[in-house]
Amino acid sequence: MAQDDMLTGGCNCRAVRYTLSAPPLAVVACHCTSCRRQSGATYSVNLLVRAEAMTVEGRLTRWMDPDTESGQPVAREFCGTCGSPIRSLPATLPQFVVVKAGTLDQADRFAPAMHIWTSSKLSWVTVPAGVPAHAKGGG
Repeated sequence: MAQDDMLTGGCNCRAVRYTLSAPPLAVVACHCTSCRRQSGATYSVNLLVRAEAMTVEGRLTRWMDPDTESGQPVAREFCGTCGSPIRSLPATLPQFVVVKAGTLDQADRFAPAMHIWTSSKLSWVTVPAGVPAHAKGGG
């Protein structure tokens, strides 16, 4: 990506800032219970990016989430000052990071192209017509 195309984001208190040097490989809405609880929303919109494409300034606090829908642990990283969730590091995909789309400075640039773990979605949530939905993980 050109310097002007870099994606930036961070937490509410601005103690943590990040840059993505490559576009996301996927934009996915996750309905699993863990993502829902971590985001505090009906589902979490996530950007899948290569780990080496993300640089972080500031200190992230980590919590290992052992109780995931997939059964594999996920490191949940957030700002220790304001609590904003920033990214997740799935044990099954160490070459990738999952960035919370709502933390982007221009969060409206990316709409979910897929919804996953819809077996856990809230009954009143509707997946938009034409958007792929998977009961479990994305595939």
